Amino acid sequence: MKPLRFVGSALEDLAGFPEPARRAAGFELWQVQVGAEPSDFKPMPSIGTGAYEIRIRVQGQWRVVYVAKHAEAVYVLHCFQKKTQKTARGDLELAAQRYRSIGART
Repeated sequence: MKPLRFVGSALEDLAGFPEPARRAAGFELWQVQVGAEPSDFKPMPSIGTGAYEIRIRVQGQWRVVYVAKHAEAVYVLHCFQKKTQKTARGDLELAAQRYRSIGART
């Protein structure tokens, strides 16, 4: 099982989710750690190759952006509440910046 590595404030942001959403996110991230797919996710090529967004619909809309392509860990780039139909540019830019910060690990 790959370890989780949180980038920037992602862990603190995830801790701010309501408990049911936090539990759902934890389960979905565990699925990724063991090599399975989350139940509701989509690729995020605008962030970077191998970036995905887990979609959680519990007490609102919540998102967890991660990269699992690296051999050493699953990197959680950004966790946030989605308040509009389109993902906010600031959330996309922050996730992309954190993606670049983890570098070209293989």
